[in-house]
Amino acid sequence: MRQSTYTFYYIERCEMCGDSTAAHHVLGNRLNQTQGISPKSKTGISVTVVKCDNCKLIYSQPLPIPQTIQDHYNTPPESYWGEDYFNVDENYFSNEINIVRDLLSFTPGMISLDIGAGLGKCMLAMEKVGFNSYGIEPSILFYNRAISKMGISKEKLQMGMVENVTYPENKFDFITYGAVFEHLYHPAESLEKSLAWLRPGGIIHIEVPSSKYFIARLINFYYKICRTTYVSNLSPMHTPFHLYEFDLKSFEKLGEKLNYKIQKYEYHVCEISFIPKILKPLFHYFMKVTNTGMQLTVYLKK
Repeated sequence: MRQSTYTFYYIERCEMCGDSTAAHHVLGNRLNQTQGISPKSKTGISVTVVKCDNCKLIYSQPLPIPQTIQDHYNTPPESYWGEDYFNVDENYFSNEINIVRDLLSFTPGMISLDIGAGLGKCMLAMEKVGFNSYGIEPSILFYNRAISKMGISKEKLQMGMVENVTYPENKFDFITYGAVFEHLYHPAESLEKSLAWLRPGGIIHIEVPSSKYFIARLINFYYKICRTTYVSNLSPMHTPFHLYEFDLKSFEKLGEKLNYKIQKYEYHVCEISFIPKILKPLFHYFMKVTNTGMQLTVYLKK
């Protein structure tokens, strides 16, 4: 991947709750690379990581925006996962689908949209259970692989970003942002746009990194006692290019403005890194009971 050229955008109001960023507190700095155990020994560009005191959103200030989205996401899927990644597990996205079918009182033929469709696996899983499935994918290479290797129809998959594609109002019964929302430059604006595409009573599913993640707090504490200003939150200029971390309050506050309700939410521990294997069960239990796992999932009803 070639080096990106960035425009640095200063955020004046919290992207979720709208609070002035002038009073938000600084957590530390984040390099444009993996920091490891000794970030002081590395050189590079860093941005300031800030936390909103009102809704607990974590973001970078300024926000680095690449010259083109392909600078970040134009890597062949095979380079990430290999050829096995093109196989679709029969249980792929099944837990989320079961939850959404209950929330929707599902009937066959309901229309779904996958924002950030990747190879189209989620689209295929939803088609399998009776959804009429559409998708949006910003990466040229993933878009091409979805069509050429996964059999996704060009009529069902648009290439582009949610900010620059259009659909009729009230078209979809279900919209999913699976591992996408944290990559959007202006997440609240994108959600408002997609809510217009959703019929009244429809559901939007969003998976995001949690700003309460316990392991991130531990690493930040380690960096602090090492007398550095670095933190582990976000990765705005390197893989996986996370721009934001969210709290449930982030979605509650935004719901007051966009007129949606949180129908269901879940915290997931996910893979535990940097911890000795013998201690992982204890950490897993602690994060599960305290809702301090890596991922937050919300189901929003229009």
